[in-house]
Amino acid sequence: MAVCETCGNDYDMSFEVHAQGAVHTFDSFQCAIQSMAPICEHCGTKVIGHGVQSGEHWYCCAHCARQEGNQGIVDRVMAGMSG
Repeated sequence: MAVCETCGNDYDMSFEVHAQGAVHTFDSFQCAIQSMAPICEHCGTKVIGHGVQSGEHWYCCAHCARQEGNQGIVDRVMAGMSG
C-alpha cells in the first residue's frame, strides 16, 4: 500500500504519476487533480482539460485569457477560415 500525498490515505489501489522528473502517489484522480492541475489565472478553477496557455500563464478557456488581456486567443476557428 502507498500513502496519497494529497489526503494521506493509505490505499492498496494507489497509483503513481510521473511528471517533470518527479513521482507523485495518489489514491484517486480527484486527489491528483487537486494536487497537480494548474489554476486558471482569471477565474481560479482547476484546469483539467487542455486549457489555454499564454506565455507562462494558464487559463481554463480563451474567454478567461482574453479577460486578462491576451488578445487573439479563441476556443475554436470556424470551418473554412484560416488563421
